[in-house]
Amino acid sequence: MRLSLPYAAALTCALAMPATAQEENRARIFASAPSHHAVTVYRDPEREEEERMRRSWPQGFAMISETRTVTLPPGQSTILFEGVAEGMVAVSAIVTGLPGGTIEKNRNADLLSPAALVDRTLGNRVTITRTNPGTGEASSEEAIVRTRADGGLVLETQSGFEAVRCSGLPEKLTFESVPRELSANPIFNIDTFSETGGTYEVTLTYLSWGFDWEANYVAYLGDGKADGTFDMQLMSWLTVLNDNGQSLPDAELMVVAGELVVESDFEDLADAPTARPLRLNCYPLGSTSTGSPVPFYGPYPPPPPAMMDSAMPIVVTGSRARQQALELASPVTVLSAEAMAREEALGDLKLYRVPRAVTVAAKGMKQVAFLSREAVRTRWIYEAQCDPGDGFDDIEELSDMEETQIKLVTENTEEFGLGASLPMGNLTVYEDTSVGPQLVSELSLRDYPYGQDVELTIGESTHVFAECAHIENEDAYDRGRRWSKMRVLLSNANDAPVRVRLMMGYPDEWEIRYPRRKPQIKDGEMVIEVEVPANGTFDRTYRVRPTKASLR
Repeated sequence: MRLSLPYAAALTCALAMPATAQEENRARIFASAPSHHAVTVYRDPEREEEERMRRSWPQGFAMISETRTVTLPPGQSTILFEGVAEGMVAVSAIVTGLPGGTIEKNRNADLLSPAALVDRTLGNRVTITRTNPGTGEASSEEAIVRTRADGGLVLETQSGFEAVRCSGLPEKLTFESVPRELSANPIFNIDTFSETGGTYEVTLTYLSWGFDWEANYVAYLGDGKADGTFDMQLMSWLTVLNDNGQSLPDAELMVVAGELVVESDFEDLADAPTARPLRLNCYPLGSTSTGSPVPFYGPYPPPPPAMMDSAMPIVVTGSRARQQALELASPVTVLSAEAMAREEALGDLKLYRVPRAVTVAAKGMKQVAFLSREAVRTRWIYEAQCDPGDGFDDIEELSDMEETQIKLVTENTEEFGLGASLPMGNLTVYEDTSVGPQLVSELSLRDYPYGQDVELTIGESTHVFAECAHIENEDAYDRGRRWSKMRVLLSNANDAPVRVRLMMGYPDEWEIRYPRRKPQIKDGEMVIEVEVPANGTFDRTYRVRPTKASLR
């Protein structure tokens, strides 16, 4: 990269100066609060389809873009971005819109806290107030902070040096102001150079730890039709979780579905700043001969109520004293159906964009509608295992039959009333009954792309049973390439006919001869679907034999 002459000269001079001189000459400028947020949330890449997102410790992440305004003087400056997400991965941050680019970037390690405030006040004046426990009168005097907050706090007063809170008396420190760069919100800063200065609109983009999202589906099953199908109403929500302590107001919200390869450990890289407590360790004062140098005010009062980390009360006055209002909101905020997220392609992934600004609240969840279908053509199918290699016993009694698996089956196309990518999530299924909607099942849903069959296992049937058995008293493998007979028996206690899918093994292991039917291949396995009459049975015999490859 080629530098203009004034910029190169200024940079050479800056490098030649001692570090302390460079910092003293460098202007420190706070960027404005964000005027616009764009948030793209990625799922936890390690979360399996059966797992729900961890609301108390989310393992996903987000890409956050903040638009801010900054006014720079000529020369080198440090820009401070206050209020970035506490889970910020600082190494991922980029800033665009500056004429001189980014020379150096840093993440402030301290938040506003008793210990940080004392450290920033080292060598400066504070006010110490002592209360007489006998009379209740308080007396104040100025003091100078002479030590850091790393084990003890020593002040210099007109009477000399003394350790704070070591006398056992009620004492309180009052600070005139809070240093501008010491904030209750995390700060990220960069060094930059502007030849002429000016006001610029900049965009800070970074990854942040502590986010996650999942889809939540609600299905309502309607009445059955003459062809055995029924219409299903389906409503879906994107549930976005923000575990950071910062809200992202009026954000352009997007989520990404699909498996993303992530090599970095964002949790370790985030390393959020901490609010350090003030711990005061005191030693015995005076001696048995001279006594304590602290005046005795009478009987000691009862010990004060325990404070977190033995922190002492600190009062901040002046123009920098600020209180941050707590954002009281419902844990789950639901948008209307008119604001449904729209699906877009992002390479092999899917991106869902919310068409209106939403607030991603701190320590909260946001739900956004993204899918609504009034009539998805669906059917029930019952699945029975009839793999010849399973070593079935003879069929003796109907009571020995086993339950079949109930599956809710449809196709993800417009023809079936769906036609949209379905991201991984949780599905709650209701069915209409004479006493109103009743819960049928709650299950996990994997990612289903457009055009794929959707098959959801609801559970085991208590009305449809199946049994498969070898008729010959000899193992099918022992018969070599000779055909063996098998029998399948199905029973249906429903008042309507049902479809049963027979899972008949893998084509590289078995050959099947079924009367007037040829097995189809589904998910690599041979299947045949048959109909079992209402309150009836289905009994069929067919032949099987091992393939040449399976006998080697």
